[in-house]
Amino acid sequence: MAYLELHNIYKTYGQGAHETEVLSNINLKIEEGEFVAIVGFTGSGKTTLVNLINGLLAPTSGSILFKGVPVSGTSHERGVIFQNYSLLPWLTVGQNILMAVKEAFPKKSKSALNEIVASYVAMVNLTPAINKRPKELSGGMRQRVAVARALAMKPEMIIMDEPLGALDALTRGNLQDEILNIWGKDKRTALLITNDVDEGIYMADRIIPLRPGPRATLGPEFKIDLERPRDKTALNDNASFKKTRNAIIEYLMDIGDARKSEAKEPVILPDLAPKSFVKYF
Repeated sequence: MAYLELHNIYKTYGQGAHETEVLSNINLKIEEGEFVAIVGFTGSGKTTLVNLINGLLAPTSGSILFKGVPVSGTSHERGVIFQNYSLLPWLTVGQNILMAVKEAFPKKSKSALNEIVASYVAMVNLTPAINKRPKELSGGMRQRVAVARALAMKPEMIIMDEPLGALDALTRGNLQDEILNIWGKDKRTALLITNDVDEGIYMADRIIPLRPGPRATLGPEFKIDLERPRDKTALNDNASFKKTRNAIIEYLMDIGDARKSEAKEPVILPDLAPKSFVKYF
């Protein structure tokens, strides 16, 4: 039995004539300790898939099993790093992380909890900002707090919903390495949702494209045959990296072109102008 299993998942929104099928026939198995990346276009249903796995949403049909038990509601065993920061604005950096750590480790002493918080704040290079509130932080700093909070709970599975997209290239690269270092210590199961093919290849054991919705479904998997630890600079000259990267990008381009050709008549905007506009031509 796989660590995480999705069987024939369908997810629809709305009812009757307004019903939209977002995800269709999703089947996925992730083994314990495996790092899987799902890559796809913006708006293809990736976040909906994350919310189903985390228990924030229930599938319209199908089943999701985590360690053989049906997923029902959220659990700190499945730690999620969201696209948005989801920080409580009235709490400081340290307090936001402490609240999550206390929930995950209710029996630990106050000093032990504070040590965990301090170590993960340091990991994302935010020690000088530990007593600042979210409004005093940049967007990238807020995302780093969200990363630290999820990892500090030491979940059995890490689920990442495009968590590094808002960061500058240097910070993004550093956090990719930190996440990989933490994953590598005890090989916690990890699922990364991303629209960055290079990020997926660098971090994951295999990549699975998500075909764009509506009725989005998973495409063929691409196994990443690169030894760990991986060197970003060396990858550019690695034949296996180039072959895998080109294959994934070509597949995504093909399904993107196919979806365009299947689209209905293009939406034409009406020729309207503001009242103050004077048309001379």
